[in-house]
Amino acid sequence: MKSGGPDGELAASLRYLNQRYTMPYRETKGVLTDIGTEELAHMEIISAIVYQLTKDLTVDEIKESGFDTYFVDHTLALYPVAASGMPFTATYFQSKGDPITDLIEDLAAEQKARTTYDNILRLADDPDVKDPIKFLREREVVHFQRFGEALRVVRDHLDSRNYYAFNPAFDNKPR
Repeated sequence: MKSGGPDGELAASLRYLNQRYTMPYRETKGVLTDIGTEELAHMEIISAIVYQLTKDLTVDEIKESGFDTYFVDHTLALYPVAASGMPFTATYFQSKGDPITDLIEDLAAEQKARTTYDNILRLADDPDVKDPIKFLREREVVHFQRFGEALRVVRDHLDSRNYYAFNPAFDNKPR
């Protein structure tokens, strides 16, 4: 299931929902909460696609497709793995507790997810797969834009000459 890789929906949702705790500004916490929750819905879309594509596979089709090693461990159950077959790991998502670092990570994550969807679209020929993937790709672009706006909010709260002099989530707490 693609959504279990480093650039997948599971890592994105956990990244954003965990980063929001140390985000010092309510506007950016809201963005992380909204997008993190939406990423969980995206994981559900990917899971439904994978389920629909695999639910009626025969043993011969499983063998021919190279799906046999996965089948041995999980039958046709959905289990979060990367396209390479690597199982999901928490190392796939980053949360540093520095708003600038985290939001730049989020911008990069959305671009990597968009690229992944571009690659899926190059390989897929089934419109029932391509149409939801196109929708998910569009959402990655919107998320990228929203994280760009969130980064501007963080920078607006900081001294523009000292963006990187301190971590506003840690060093500049009211005493």
